[in-house]
Amino acid sequence: MLRLSPGRGKRSSLQSPEPERRGVIRGLSLTGFHDLAYVDWGPVNAAIPVICVHGLSRQGRDFDYLAASLAASGRRVVCPDLVGRGRSGRLRNPNEYALPQYCADTNALIAHLGAERVDWVGTSLGGLIGIVMAGLPDTPIRRMVINDIGPYLPWSGLARIGSYVSSAPGDFASLEEAESYLRDVLAPFGDLLDEHWAHLTCHSVSWHEDRQRFVMLCDREIVRAFRNPWHYSLDLWKYWTAIKLPMLVIRGAESDLLPSDLARTMERRSVFAKIHEIEGCGHAPPLMSAEQIKVVADFLSAKMPG
Repeated sequence: MLRLSPGRGKRSSLQSPEPERRGVIRGLSLTGFHDLAYVDWGPVNAAIPVICVHGLSRQGRDFDYLAASLAASGRRVVCPDLVGRGRSGRLRNPNEYALPQYCADTNALIAHLGAERVDWVGTSLGGLIGIVMAGLPDTPIRRMVINDIGPYLPWSGLARIGSYVSSAPGDFASLEEAESYLRDVLAPFGDLLDEHWAHLTCHSVSWHEDRQRFVMLCDREIVRAFRNPWHYSLDLWKYWTAIKLPMLVIRGAESDLLPSDLARTMERRSVFAKIHEIEGCGHAPPLMSAEQIKVVADFLSAKMPG
């Protein structure tokens, strides 16, 4: 895999983990079919897979460190690239980059796995998808980790993310240039190892032979979602209050998308939700450090109530 030269921050001699399997299924939108790529970790015959879904402009390889740790404990972990990101296809109509499409695609993935029940880990947009799916009747989700997002999205945080997605450079001359950009726009992730920044970078870009540049693995048209009522002034409280399963809500202490008052309201309005705050992070804790991974792993391995 691609490696970057040492940058700022702490050093680590650990090697980035690699998944055991990769796959692609066919998703369907109103305007045609598209590929949905995913990576697959751990024993195929594990009873209840863990589905990990990334944030707005990210991709499934963000979860490699968490997935490798969970797989080592015997869990199967499947991490898709949402349509428009990573190795997945792009939508013909950018207005379809919205929650109904993402829910349909991830449901198709669960069906492809043959799983009747799954555990869910969703960061930002991945958490919103989880809230909708868990709040619907007969949900396949058994328990859920929601990473730094809630049923209502403050406009200030949305505007920040929308701004950096819409103004993102189309390409980079080098991996070092790409890493510098990601260190800047993803600074709310907190104090990551150089290894982690290198990992995020090499899975965020791909070499383009014709342009002789590294290009971002993200359709810039996903920003159309911010003109869609599913995102602008989004209100998912009806789904939130309908959820009847254990939930761990992780909050970055400095988050602008899950402020402390919203997190407290989420806890008040659901007896199933517990809040865990992570210091030194904004939006969103990247779940790459041993300490953050342990929070998720402990919740997922805890005995189910009843």
